[in-house]
Amino acid sequence: MADLVYKTIGQLLEEQAEKYPNKEAVVYSDRDLRLTYKEFDAWSDQVAKALMALGIEKGDHIAVWTTNVPEWVALQFATGKMGAPLVTVNTNYRTAELEYLLKQSDSKTLILIEQFKDHRFIDTVYEICPELKTCKPGELKSKRLPMLKNVIIISENQFDGVYNWSDVIKLADQVSDEELEQRKASLHYDDVINLQYTSGTTGFPKGVMLTHYNIVNNAINIAESMKLTNEDRLCIPVPFFHCFGCVIGTLAIVSVGGTMVPIQEYNPVEVLKTVEKEKCTALHGVPTMFISELNLPNFDEFDLSSLRTGVMAGSNCPEEVMKAVIQKMNMKDITICYGQTESSPVITQTRTDDPFDLKVGTVGRALPNVEVKIIDPTTGKEVPPNTQGELCTRGYHVMKGYYNNPDATKEAIDEDNWLHTGDLATMDENGYVRITGRLKDMIIRGGENIYPREIEEFLYKNPKIYDVQIVGVPDEKYGEEVAAFIILKKGETATEDEIREFCNGKISKHKIPRYIFFVDQYPMTASGKIQKYKLREQFTAKLVH
Repeated sequence: MADLVYKTIGQLLEEQAEKYPNKEAVVYSDRDLRLTYKEFDAWSDQVAKALMALGIEKGDHIAVWTTNVPEWVALQFATGKMGAPLVTVNTNYRTAELEYLLKQSDSKTLILIEQFKDHRFIDTVYEICPELKTCKPGELKSKRLPMLKNVIIISENQFDGVYNWSDVIKLADQVSDEELEQRKASLHYDDVINLQYTSGTTGFPKGVMLTHYNIVNNAINIAESMKLTNEDRLCIPVPFFHCFGCVIGTLAIVSVGGTMVPIQEYNPVEVLKTVEKEKCTALHGVPTMFISELNLPNFDEFDLSSLRTGVMAGSNCPEEVMKAVIQKMNMKDITICYGQTESSPVITQTRTDDPFDLKVGTVGRALPNVEVKIIDPTTGKEVPPNTQGELCTRGYHVMKGYYNNPDATKEAIDEDNWLHTGDLATMDENGYVRITGRLKDMIIRGGENIYPREIEEFLYKNPKIYDVQIVGVPDEKYGEEVAAFIILKKGETATEDEIREFCNGKISKHKIPRYIFFVDQYPMTASGKIQKYKLREQFTAKLVH
């Protein structure tokens, strides 16, 4: 078993820059931006100094609200060198959510891009902080956000009260190498360096406090499970503001001295084009991303022969999709990761040499130095192998807690330091885990427990179905009934009766969806998780009308 390491994110990068100075560290294929480890490390130092020149102290929170732009990667390692925790902001956020996050996280600095899709981020900031229009950059006194002082925009355009990224970078000259070295020396591997707000399918998002120790070790273990080396080139289309992007993505590949190949904004054509052009050996994605890549009309035109491995995670990975990814995308060593933000994020992972049935039917086994147990949710006692219960985990990867929220922390982590995931699972004699649902996703129909995952896996076998989500909906007679929200493949048509007929005799009667809706898309969090509670709300609205 690999030993745990005790280093900061900054030290992780510096070690690789020393080992592989001339190796490509970051490549943005669409704009031909290529930086070696030596160049990228130097850029991270420069950004760290610039932030220090702005008066940002160790422990001050810096919120970053951008897509996967190159500056994001520099910030991840720069803040790791000068000790200001990075608060990651979901690119789907609007006014109320942004205000809540900036206030709850006590962020002193906000770094943003001008616009994403049709949403002008800068206008949203002016709406929350009208005082920004009349203040000098760095001197914001906001009524609604008293902690916020600096707003920095990654843009060539000038805005009132806002620093430009390029102007801030020039300030780096005001801080000496010695001052930066002193700051680095003052950091501890157990300092919080990342605040991730969980997409929270219900209630307000909570700020998960992750330390260097949490995420550096998790990244090393993930890379090891994938057998990544410094020869690997990882295409990262998943968002950096989520652990999938900034731990399973950037940190994992840097931990072996390989090359990061980020996609700024997800687009299936752009992903496959980049994989082909850059000869990427690894590719990450949530199932919906892989589904949209596989279903491109010109999919066969791309040369994906360089691919070998990658991670599918973020939501349940349908077996049929896994098979297609292995066979058609050449990703014979693809792994599935399971976890949550609170666990840095990965708890279990399949290994490259696992047999096919474990690779597609389970979420693997615990990472090194990670404990996993399955408990009976009512008694709290551990259950025998292959018995369903709640998955709990303990180890180096468990978060420090939720920021400024001791009650929620206590609810998630018990007195013996076990993190309660809220996920239902079974674990076999060899430690392989199957996720069977969420504690609160389980449908109880007339006293029968129904697990949506089981029905979803069955319906994926229907050749007309592109994607399917099963949710429990209210019912007077049974308490709950089964509803299916189905996206059909392009050009296909189907009726409700046809889908029911497909189920007849193959799954129990009480599991056959009583309600079937054909939809074009699902409500999702920005990290690619489907919000089942919103599907439930849609159903209730349909009933009313």
